[in-house]
Amino acid sequence: MNLKPALAVALIALTAISGCSRAGTSETPAAAESKGAATEVRLGYFPNITHAAALIGVEKGLYAKELGNTKLTTQTFNAGPDEVNALLGESLDIAYIGSGPAINAYSKSKGEAVRLISGATSGGAQLVVKPEINSIEDLKGKVVATPQLANTQDVSLKKYLAEKNLTGQVTVQNVENAQSLDLFKKGDIQAAWAPQPWSARIVAEGGGKVLLDEKTLWEGGAFPTTVVIVRTKFLQEHPETVEAVLKGHVAAIDWAKSNKDEAKKAANAHLEKLTSKKLGDKILDAAWDNIELTTDAQAKHFPQLAKDAVTAGVAKEAANVAGYADFTLLNKVLQAQGKPQVQAAGLDKK
Repeated sequence: MNLKPALAVALIALTAISGCSRAGTSETPAAAESKGAATEVRLGYFPNITHAAALIGVEKGLYAKELGNTKLTTQTFNAGPDEVNALLGESLDIAYIGSGPAINAYSKSKGEAVRLISGATSGGAQLVVKPEINSIEDLKGKVVATPQLANTQDVSLKKYLAEKNLTGQVTVQNVENAQSLDLFKKGDIQAAWAPQPWSARIVAEGGGKVLLDEKTLWEGGAFPTTVVIVRTKFLQEHPETVEAVLKGHVAAIDWAKSNKDEAKKAANAHLEKLTSKKLGDKILDAAWDNIELTTDAQAKHFPQLAKDAVTAGVAKEAANVAGYADFTLLNKVLQAQGKPQVQAAGLDKK
């Protein structure tokens, strides 16, 4: 008997079955491959001490160490709104960012485009003023600077002014941090709600003084100045890469806490690369002592922060932040190192 025709038919049938089986799965080979490590990850952060974890992580090669063959590309920003545009435009994958713009990114995309994956810094924002200003009421008729419209400090200042019934009686001017220092020196502005190291620089170089430290407005003195967010699509496609970045992030915070002096030097060295200028020791010390590096994003505060944007007049309604946080990968990293896990405080469910 000639078996060749029968064998050929059987092979064709087997191929067809295999093809149907592959087509019937929920994941194509290309999709399965996309869930591996990314070829490149684009990381955004600010040249500020409030972004010290990022400064250290890049300077010390802590992200690169965990990323292996994945290329790390970095980009710096002056304030959160511009960074949000980069995220929503998909030219950035992971970002160190202020809590205000972080919420705005989530809200603008109707809860789809980004996820909160870690905290980075608590504290580190102050209202600094001219020496003759001794109370918030003394700011009537004066000009106060914030880094950008609807950024974290802009919301904080405008909310505070609203609570003090000073809305419309104080001029809020949005200028870049470096420009605010120059304007303060010239007398064109009389105050600034600024992140570190800019508040410390205005005091040391501009002759200002601290009228209010924002941490005094929060229970326990802790509030999320800087957090880490990721594009949802990137998180879904490359969890391995996001986890690697978070390992570098945790390593940077741990190293900074155990090596304070060296950490300050590393952060300052990276600032010099980004801005062509180092911070003086006095300024660096003051800025560093005003922040706390932490993976805790203070998720419990996010509903209030969403309401603050309305009080500040930069949002028409409070963003629904339910479903914003996804600490799965962060807690995996923390648990593997025997560290306490971070709680989402209700932000993990929509």
